[in-house]
Amino acid sequence: MVAQRNPLYSAISLIGVFISLACLYVTLSAPFIAAVQVIVYAGAIMVLVVFVIMLLNVDQTERQPRRLRSLIPIAVGLAAILFAEAVFIIFFVQVLPSTRTRNISDVGLTSSIGTGLFTGYLLPFEITSILLLMAIVGAMSLARRGGLLPANAPDRDAEKPQ
Repeated sequence: MVAQRNPLYSAISLIGVFISLACLYVTLSAPFIAAVQVIVYAGAIMVLVVFVIMLLNVDQTERQPRRLRSLIPIAVGLAAILFAEAVFIIFFVQVLPSTRTRNISDVGLTSSIGTGLFTGYLLPFEITSILLLMAIVGAMSLARRGGLLPANAPDRDAEKPQ
């Protein structure tokens, strides 16, 4: 994603990174968080980013000489170390007998998130929803006052008798 010169290709590569992160969540037994990751970030947010990139019509920049060529061997070396660590963990680290019989935690499952959200964290959840509603109303009033909304937009305050 970082190596792409075209911002559109970079944004599309970021979608692949988000999907890979969702796969990591699935391996950690958190399917709900993985689904939210794909739906919210890889779906909605990246569609918005791609739309903005297309709207701005960013031109292709001319090719410039690469700087910091010494970082390429360092990056290859660090990638080899990371790969060696992964191989070491996969082949040489044994699972302890006490962890084999342990039940899988319900952290990250839909039922545990819903139970926590609507029991112990109900007040913060409601406060957050009120704050978001206030932010939407504030953004609309600032847009109306700043001239960002068209003049023919219906004004609810003008319709009220005084």
